[in-house]
Amino acid sequence: MDLTPAAVDHLATQFRRFADVECPEEPLYQALCRIVAADPALLDLLSGASPEQQRPNLWLAAVHDLLLSGVSHPLAAYYPSCGGDRAPDDALPIHVKDFAAHHAAALRERMRTHTTQTNEIGRCTVLWPALHAVAARRGTAQIALLDVGTSAGLNLGVDVYRYSAGDPRPGVPLLRCRWHGDLRPPTGPTPQIVERLGIDPAPVSVADEVAVRWLRACLWPSDTDRATRFEQAVQIARAQRWPVRREADCTAAIEPWLAALPPGVQPVIFNSWVLTYFEKPALQRHIETLTELVRRTGAMWLSAEATGLRIGAVELPPPRPELPTAQSVWTLCHRVDGAPHFEALARSHAHGRWGEWLAQ
Repeated sequence: MDLTPAAVDHLATQFRRFADVECPEEPLYQALCRIVAADPALLDLLSGASPEQQRPNLWLAAVHDLLLSGVSHPLAAYYPSCGGDRAPDDALPIHVKDFAAHHAAALRERMRTHTTQTNEIGRCTVLWPALHAVAARRGTAQIALLDVGTSAGLNLGVDVYRYSAGDPRPGVPLLRCRWHGDLRPPTGPTPQIVERLGIDPAPVSVADEVAVRWLRACLWPSDTDRATRFEQAVQIARAQRWPVRREADCTAAIEPWLAALPPGVQPVIFNSWVLTYFEKPALQRHIETLTELVRRTGAMWLSAEATGLRIGAVELPPPRPELPTAQSVWTLCHRVDGAPHFEALARSHAHGRWGEWLAQ
């Protein structure tokens, strides 16, 4: 055992919370998280990961990736992504522990060397209307989009994907969002993304099949629709070759990007489910840097993060009782009368399945 007892207890709490709150639509992961939470040896597989990466997502992705690589084991029968159709049952703990015992070295290596990746293009169902809101507030449709923590850069295709069943383009992901509440997101003017770039400390190349398999492993194994959208988005990204750049310090890279933009475009700095991986000092620096850049340059900062990581002192209306508590808050920081102003645009499902538009 490499984890301290306190670290084991902390991780066990994370796994139990993940089962209860984060993955209600994935019964397999609910069951796995509860099994792992009760077994210190399974938790200890994460001991080699960096502190900010020691979380259920990475453990689950490492197991999934090893199964997707073709390793033969009865555990695969529980994974629809591997051709399985077995529901969680009393034998699942036995198979999980046997799998971990036989493949501990490979699992530890994956958890030590990989990071969880946020390539969920379903979030574009909220990103696209949010960019409409940006265009409306600035009076210009020309936008330069910087995706911070971009992974493979799939969300850079926000203006390419389909948002209506009436759009007949084959091979293009169809993304739909169920909107709740009285307000609806804006529909015009239509943004024109004239510059786009993704930056990440560890970007993923869509030309690397092993790296793309890791992205597949970060998806829920039972969500076949999400997997189909992902495969379509990867094919589009390979054809479009959107620029994705490695930056060891993404915060420091933002100002040079802004300085190099052509005149007349509205810069938008975007992050989604990324701030949770910042250590506290780095997070504070990032927030202060971007807030100051908004004040000085007129750039807009669009942040889609869990409720506890929303930026700015924005007040949210009471949660809707029919919607789950695990959700993203979409906050826009933009300059008003020379000062940064924070505005809550929307709340949504973490993968964009439903949303509640909040901005007038």
